[in-house]
Amino acid sequence: MKTILETDKDFICDIKAPCFKMLSNDEIELIRKSKTQVLFRKGDSLTKQGAFASYILFIINGLAKQYIESNNNRNFNLRIIKQGEFVGLASVFTNNIYNYSSICLTDCQAFLVEKEAIVEVIKQNGLFGFNIIKRYCEQNSNLYNSLSNVLFKQMNGHIADALLYIDELKMEYSDIFQLLSRKDIADFAGISIEGAVRLMKGLEKENIITLKDKDIIINDKTKLEKISKSG
Repeated sequence: MKTILETDKDFICDIKAPCFKMLSNDEIELIRKSKTQVLFRKGDSLTKQGAFASYILFIINGLAKQYIESNNNRNFNLRIIKQGEFVGLASVFTNNIYNYSSICLTDCQAFLVEKEAIVEVIKQNGLFGFNIIKRYCEQNSNLYNSLSNVLFKQMNGHIADALLYIDELKMEYSDIFQLLSRKDIADFAGISIEGAVRLMKGLEKENIITLKDKDIIINDKTKLEKISKSG
């Protein structure tokens, strides 16, 4: 992790995300004074589950994964975090700790914004507050969908859901599968790595997918979607 100063060539002078365009000049200044620009390297942690949360992160560029850690060294991957997204929003509305971990899949630049500044702007600007709450609710909705799939589907459905979710990002990030290990895919499916590898090899035999080194190519999306629905 490296703090980026205004004199650095990688410094980004302003927050250009749409949600920040609705702020007044005073509110923009409050955010600007409360933020630090940081470069996280691939493999760096953005948040640690259970750690004290004094700031939230806004991802300027790069990709990260968000996951829940368990006591038996098993993880469950929740989502891929993309540029333009917030990390740690729950700490604004609930407790003062991060309730999940997140780690960089690529180098990531981010603004670390003091939580109190975000709270103050939400109180002052209803439209900005609505946008933040909407994002928070969307993240929660995705979480509930993920948990529902894990609880009520069989392993075939789990791996199909994981592959379809990751493949949605391939149009924008062509190397997305190559950024993930087989364990990462297993953790998105909520199954063991052995089970994930076995199921993917079965899908390859049926020519539904092709395993090409670290990349995965979906040959028959319709069949994979049927597996997802049937569970």
